[in-house]
Amino acid sequence: MGHRTALINQIRGLLHEYGLIIPKGAEHVRRFLGALEPNSDHGLTARMVDTFQNLREELEHLDSRLAKYDSEILSISQEHQACRRLKTHPGIGPLIATAVVAAVGDVKVFRNGREMAAWLGLVPRQHSTGGKPRLLGISKRGDVYIRTLLIHGARSVLRRAHLKDDCRSRWLVKLGQRRGTNIAAVALANRTVRSIWAMLSKDEDYRVEVVS
Repeated sequence: MGHRTALINQIRGLLHEYGLIIPKGAEHVRRFLGALEPNSDHGLTARMVDTFQNLREELEHLDSRLAKYDSEILSISQEHQACRRLKTHPGIGPLIATAVVAAVGDVKVFRNGREMAAWLGLVPRQHSTGGKPRLLGISKRGDVYIRTLLIHGARSVLRRAHLKDDCRSRWLVKLGQRRGTNIAAVALANRTVRSIWAMLSKDEDYRVEVVS
């Protein structure tokens, strides 16, 4: 995924050097490259057109590989009971489900969900000033990849929260307004990990939370 993003940014940067501004979004880059022909009215030399066509082929190759990996991950998530269970939780798709199950194995190695969240670096650090504890940013311990996936998944849920009217969504909207999107996303990721622990340790599918 990172390689593809870097390639798209490289293509966009090269086009910018030739005065060709492409709107944000990978699909705009793909659409431009797909329509690029030597005789098009774009001001590019034949050599540059050939270069961009080679870059387009490389991008298509990466798209094909990633699509294959996505398909394999989806199949694994459908075959594994724990993954199927996790996918009933909002914000958890095949990628997060398979990554968590592969990395954690038996969640009962943790005493509770908070301990699992701490293992993933999703709990606040504490610092004492004048005898009073102060909460700092998250500890960022543990598996960076899974923590990043969980926060991205939380952001996705947050973006749609204002479209819903359940207790959990209203809580998320208020939290985002009060503390900001980043803190709200981390708080939701932390809550998600606790739910993951409860679901897998008790062999239960997701149940809608009652949030005050």
